[in-house]
Amino acid sequence: MGRPSCRPTSQPQTACRARRPCFDKAFAPQKFTNQQSPRLAGHALIEALVAQGVDTIFGVPGESFLAALDGMVDHADRIRFVTCRHEGGAAFMAEAHGKLTGRPGVCFVTRGPGATNASIGVHTAFQDGTPMILLIGQVASDQRDREAFQEIDYRQFFGPGTLGMTKWASEVHDADRLPEYVARAFRVAMQGRPGPVALALPEDMLAALTTAPVVPRIEPATSQPSANAIAEARALLASAARPLVVAGGGFTADGARALRRFAEAWQLPVACAFRWQDTFDNAHPLYAGDMGLGINAPLADRIRQADVILALGVRLSEIETGAYTLLKVPRSTQRLIHVHAGAEELGRVYAPEVALPCSMACVPALLDAMPAPDEPVPWAGQAAAAHSDYLATQTPATLPTAVSALDMALVIQCVQKHMPPDAIYTNGAGNFAGWVHRYVQFRALDHHGRTQLAPTSGAMGYGFPAAVGAAITQPHRWVINVAGDGDFLMNGQEMATAMAQGVKRLLVLVVDNGSLGTIRMHQEREFPARVSATALHNPDFAAMARAFGWHAHTVRDTADFEPALRLALATSGPTLIHNFLPSEVSNTRATLGAIRQAAQARSGLAQA
Repeated sequence: MGRPSCRPTSQPQTACRARRPCFDKAFAPQKFTNQQSPRLAGHALIEALVAQGVDTIFGVPGESFLAALDGMVDHADRIRFVTCRHEGGAAFMAEAHGKLTGRPGVCFVTRGPGATNASIGVHTAFQDGTPMILLIGQVASDQRDREAFQEIDYRQFFGPGTLGMTKWASEVHDADRLPEYVARAFRVAMQGRPGPVALALPEDMLAALTTAPVVPRIEPATSQPSANAIAEARALLASAARPLVVAGGGFTADGARALRRFAEAWQLPVACAFRWQDTFDNAHPLYAGDMGLGINAPLADRIRQADVILALGVRLSEIETGAYTLLKVPRSTQRLIHVHAGAEELGRVYAPEVALPCSMACVPALLDAMPAPDEPVPWAGQAAAAHSDYLATQTPATLPTAVSALDMALVIQCVQKHMPPDAIYTNGAGNFAGWVHRYVQFRALDHHGRTQLAPTSGAMGYGFPAAVGAAITQPHRWVINVAGDGDFLMNGQEMATAMAQGVKRLLVLVVDNGSLGTIRMHQEREFPARVSATALHNPDFAAMARAFGWHAHTVRDTADFEPALRLALATSGPTLIHNFLPSEVSNTRATLGAIRQAAQARSGLAQA
């Protein structure tokens, strides 16, 4: 069953239609093949999406956009509707689609509960700078502003702003202007710093007839800095003694190739921003590591000691800067060259020495316009030292079997050993993600496309639906989702969506420690031995997966993991591996016992 009827069931359907006299006429069997001929606005909407290259819509059907669903029938050979089991999962799938393709992922939901459920994916798209369009069925125009059934003003709810959820939120009242709004939505979603757009579509507007032609495919306008600004940036970089590149998101394949050429020419160490590790090849001798949660101490020191930082496509948020401590606000001791597609990001927190507003598509031209100095750079050898520090993190600490029979570091390394280099890794939020960030050596996107899908917004429940969306979008590639037990159950119902779409190359590793591990870690650090609300009662995840038609295995010991993985690789269809980990194993670097003891020691010193 879909969402509940847009009106209480006690109200007769005839009365429902009486307030929409065009309903019966509009929904009578009609087929218009000429875009200039009258057709339902819902049909024109689907035509407009097809014109923009959209071949997949993720969503949950609702009565508020029946006319659009009807339009899908006439274009079934060009566009599909992926019916998800929750709007939050649908929005995350659309966000993953946008990350992989560079074009807006489209999510279609009904009003009220549908839109509010989808808001988590919209917020993730905003913070991650992912192009996305959320289409929302809305109450009929003649019922607006009465708090009609499930009515919300989406222009306020999703209202744009520097700390909002969208770049633009609007409502279409005129069927003849619908193609105009769709075209603008695609422009806004892709231009400048990419992000989400929300369009509310009243059901009577979608049921109206229109002759409006669709707008041809939109390509985003680009911007690049002046030659003088580029020369200023080059001169500042050439004057450095301890430079560092920080690479963020939004790179095209050409941009990633240009970054590699640029780093090699200048012999620059390159660090990747939080959850953008696939921007630069982790196996490259110039790779310095990622500026994420639990940053490697030598890399943190390198950031503090740098005299020039070239920041490419990264906002330098709380995570990359260690809660704004690795770089001081508002003007850091490191001279900053900041390159970003959104001009509003330049100087928002850190005052740069050189600010370069530049579309990420223009990054190759920008970097190629900054040739290396003719003489050897004075920092030669620093990049090799930085890469050596990174490689040291790849050797996991040995855990006594008394602490855990399962070593997640070895599990992740085993997965990467058997998976092809173009495999996509996804995760949501939780300490379990640390094993992915630390032990997967991501290849640069210029080789295979995006290989890391993870929410910089820190949204739990993202990884699994993102993996399903990735497997639907690029079925020729393997997709691996690593999920915590709390994280997985937030959207685990999308296993049904994966089966309905015939997904094959999808592997899910559920890390089950019976707790909300990140919050438990914080509790032990701030209030040692005083634990509340973080214990979980979990199902048998393998049995749950089998109930959905998946293949499944249970692993409690490291030695048992590789055989289960081999079976998954040899099996046609998605597989879930249920991995048991004691809650004592808190993260990649510490146990709960060690964290508790350190906190108690600090408390003792404070009391003393």
